[in-house]
Amino acid sequence: MPHTSHLIPHTPNKAMILAAGLGTRLRPWTLHHPKALALVNGKPLLQWNIEYLQAFGIKDVIVNVHHFADQVIEAIKANDGWGSNITISDETDMVLETGGGLKKAGWFFGDQPFIVMNVDVLTDMDLTAMISFHLGHKPLATLAVTTRNTSRYFLFDEDGKLCGWENVLTAEKRMSRLSEVKTRKAFSGIHVISPTIFSLMKQNGSFSMVDVYLDLARVNPINAFDHSDSKFIDVGKPESIARAEELFYTAL
Repeated sequence: MPHTSHLIPHTPNKAMILAAGLGTRLRPWTLHHPKALALVNGKPLLQWNIEYLQAFGIKDVIVNVHHFADQVIEAIKANDGWGSNITISDETDMVLETGGGLKKAGWFFGDQPFIVMNVDVLTDMDLTAMISFHLGHKPLATLAVTTRNTSRYFLFDEDGKLCGWENVLTAEKRMSRLSEVKTRKAFSGIHVISPTIFSLMKQNGSFSMVDVYLDLARVNPINAFDHSDSKFIDVGKPESIARAEELFYTAL
């Protein structure tokens, strides 16, 4: 994991960790616990990512909760937010998915770009480099991606701008706009987003950010940030815990 980086002017200073999901792929752990508290080398995923954000100077974090929400809240309180200022976005009544969850938390971010990340990913990606890329190109959103194999891909044009999405298992393809070049990239579950996105979202209730991005990419630039040279793992299945413990065997 990275060491502390110097903040760049006007850098995002707030983040959201998406931790409300049911974690069905991580059963049997998630039959009795939230995936946010699944342990990698004795440390909960939520703690790993709070400390990851701290390494880049981001200590104001909102965390959405639904599945075993009380366990997540208790862990945060018991550990004083692991050194960060943690706000809870309560979705116990209904899980809102990535898009609905972000929209509900929109009040938190103010007028600066902000970070969103899934609780069940671990990486040593240089977040400062991704932020610098976003601030330099000024898209609506920047999506962290790699060239790894997966079942679902975002599709990007020759300029690295989002133009579609594809599920290679079902052959489903959704295009935002036509492009001769369509490069497949696997999404890492980490975004840098402009706050103007909230005024452009048409969806309400429970919905995915994939739908938001495919809708808005028709007329708004949404860029890829490729970090294929960094460590990354989606800790979504029990067997991936062991691999994560090999990749991230030292604390921050």
